[in-house]
Amino acid sequence: MSRVNPFVIVGGGLAAGTAVESLRERGYDGPLVVVGDEPERPYIRPPLSKGYLLGKEDRESIYVHPENWYAEHDVDLLLGTTVRAVDPKAAEVEVDGGRRIAYAGLLLATGSSPRRLSVPGADFDNVLYLRRVGDSERLKAAFTEGARIVVIGGGWIGLETAAAARTAGADVTVLEHSELPLLKVLGREAAQVFAGLHQEHGVRLHPHAEIERITGSGGRADGVLLADGTRLPADAVVVGVGITPNVRLAQDAGLEVRNGIVTDERLRTSLPGIHAAGDVANAFHPRLGKHLRVEHWANALHQPRTAAASMLGQDEVYDRLPYFYTDQYDLGMEYTGHTEPGGYDRVVVRGSTDERRFLAFWMSGGRVLAGMSVNVWDVIDSIRALVESGAELDDAALADPDVPLADLLP
Repeated sequence: MSRVNPFVIVGGGLAAGTAVESLRERGYDGPLVVVGDEPERPYIRPPLSKGYLLGKEDRESIYVHPENWYAEHDVDLLLGTTVRAVDPKAAEVEVDGGRRIAYAGLLLATGSSPRRLSVPGADFDNVLYLRRVGDSERLKAAFTEGARIVVIGGGWIGLETAAAARTAGADVTVLEHSELPLLKVLGREAAQVFAGLHQEHGVRLHPHAEIERITGSGGRADGVLLADGTRLPADAVVVGVGITPNVRLAQDAGLEVRNGIVTDERLRTSLPGIHAAGDVANAFHPRLGKHLRVEHWANALHQPRTAAASMLGQDEVYDRLPYFYTDQYDLGMEYTGHTEPGGYDRVVVRGSTDERRFLAFWMSGGRVLAGMSVNVWDVIDSIRALVESGAELDDAALADPDVPLADLLP
């Protein structure tokens, strides 16, 4: 490992901030460079659809580290700078203006971008997406008392922004392609809970929605026209129809790309000296026995620690179970594990879905594949342990609130 050339991290999110912190904690005292295309130092994205969007958290709370942390730890931040190319043979990255930076090791933490809506009118000024801090601020400005907000997409971003808009007093409609929001993600039992939550708070859910076009004039949207002829008036349209991993640099550099940048369990890509972490990494998961790309905060927090170890030649694998959470109105949820549509045979519930205070377990045979807690706290570690144990469990015991989860572990 060169002591002259730096480790270079490409990206400006949580993964980048965690990576440089981990490298320093693990004893690396060589040069470090973070190249981010935003003018902001590395920051955390979940507050953009939660506390920061709701006005409950201030701007400073979104950053991974205080402003002076990077200078104190000899980290060179190149902000508002785009990496134009990666040259693996020369071990260099090219940034704006043609400047080339040689690297001793490279971590691609380039994240993802919102999937764009491809219908007429999608380029109107008040058709809004959420990925960056400026996006969150535009949404916050649009979410006012009585404003007519149409949200296209009933996934996590769509529902969290709908909750924020409704909390601000806006009139909110959510357009969902399938029968229920989150149906493919959670299955019918849990999806109905979230649908009921939003309906109780006055959100109109429009299932099986097919978008014909966004109507408007003078560069601004004034409604959404559906294929069945329904027109929904709108002062702003929020689009949350998924994200796409930012893989152009990796593709152009000749790395293996398949639903993200393909890595092994140590976050090493197909070319030596280059690692990937966070939203963009399709990493082999040794516990699950397959490659997995996870678009949630926990991966951006934990994967870079393994990548840092790997960059330093330390033997460490990434085998943490996927984890995500949401806060909507008075509902708080945590989820850990992994399931796919059709990959489980039943859901076992402990508690009351009607009261929205329960645990849910996605089962295959007698094994727990994943678990979720809704307004029940301090149990996610026990749920994770049940998943990791692979133990065959009795449904009745799993559903019984009087049986501690710890007692079900082998």
